[in-house]
Amino acid sequence: MTITNKTSYPKDKIKILFLENISDAAIKVFRDEGYTDIKKVGGALTEDQLIEEIKNVHLLGIRSKTQITEKVIKHATKLQAIGCFCIGTNQVNLQAARKKGIVVFNAPYSNTRSVAELVIGASIILIRKILDKNAAAHKGVWQKDAKGSFELRGKTLGIIGYGNIGLQVSVLAEALGMKVLFYDTSTKLPLGNAVSKKSIKEVVGQSDITTLHVPETSQTKNLINKTLLKHFKKGAILINYARGEVVDLEALKSSLLEGLISGAAIDVFPLEPEKNGDVFTSPLQNIPNVLLSPHVGGSTEEAQFNIGEDVSAKLLQYLEMGVTYGSHTVPEINLPPQEGTHRILHIHANVPGVLSEINSTLSEHKINILGQYLKTNDEIGYVVLDIDKKLSKNALDLLKQVKGSIKVRLLY
Repeated sequence: MTITNKTSYPKDKIKILFLENISDAAIKVFRDEGYTDIKKVGGALTEDQLIEEIKNVHLLGIRSKTQITEKVIKHATKLQAIGCFCIGTNQVNLQAARKKGIVVFNAPYSNTRSVAELVIGASIILIRKILDKNAAAHKGVWQKDAKGSFELRGKTLGIIGYGNIGLQVSVLAEALGMKVLFYDTSTKLPLGNAVSKKSIKEVVGQSDITTLHVPETSQTKNLINKTLLKHFKKGAILINYARGEVVDLEALKSSLLEGLISGAAIDVFPLEPEKNGDVFTSPLQNIPNVLLSPHVGGSTEEAQFNIGEDVSAKLLQYLEMGVTYGSHTVPEINLPPQEGTHRILHIHANVPGVLSEINSTLSEHKINILGQYLKTNDEIGYVVLDIDKKLSKNALDLLKQVKGSIKVRLLY
């Protein structure tokens, strides 16, 4: 079904702000649909800069550097949705966004292949000690020997976090002839011949290479610490392409220098520079067989293109149809458009009686509801109403007076 006038608000009046050099694929999605007021900024903004920029913005796109604090959200009076053009959403104060009825989307799958491939590549580089041979060659020293260099085939890969990325790493590793063990806090169905273990200690104690794919939470902070590192298989390799706070880098440094761990690949750090060219320091610098990279696990042109299209499509669907599938704040609703109606979105505090008040108020004013859908979470409720076209303006005014209303918008 085609809705000719997809939004009641003029498209040239809708302001879109994209930060951190988000892919042009994202901009194309909106331009193709007739949106013209799109601003793209190359880097992240400070809190004060963001407060100034966000005042009249309807849609905001960010990556992992920009911090959307409660203070920022307080000043975002027109903001409808935030698109996180990355895997995580921990850079956004989801609680504050939820209270304001701001929808938050991300791209949990779009760069998984890029990360998985780099994990396998790093595994080969480290297990063959190519880093050290490369450094020697650049210095004019020829180091052709096989000592301490191994094939991946027949080795055991341990995966901590068997989610979207962990699953792809598992498949690629088995294709290279590796055995795969994994641990996840949730019960996961193994792919191929992968074997689930009951504890992290079991995995790291049996694995030649351990790779981390967990979110950043209070439970995962310094997950790999001095105590756990003692349980690693002697001479094992550690790869962290997950989150910077997951590994205690000082403890890892000690394990590397003592020879307990033979190599490491680290792509994420507790403190990362704000922009390209800034000074970067790490305890792991200048240690043999350690691969350090600047948070580029998902930084391929394919991944950024896919993320750009994925998140932009979600933002556009919400803006034009009220679809919140994939939202981390407002309850998920996916309702198709209904011919001959105007659609109103009503986001409200999840308190008893709201839906009853909506229905009774509209009924009292003889406003016919042609379609309705409600979904709630612990804090807010989201109602999508399809109203008779002739009565939608009156309905909008009435719905704004309903108790607990947070955001009310006439969609089309």
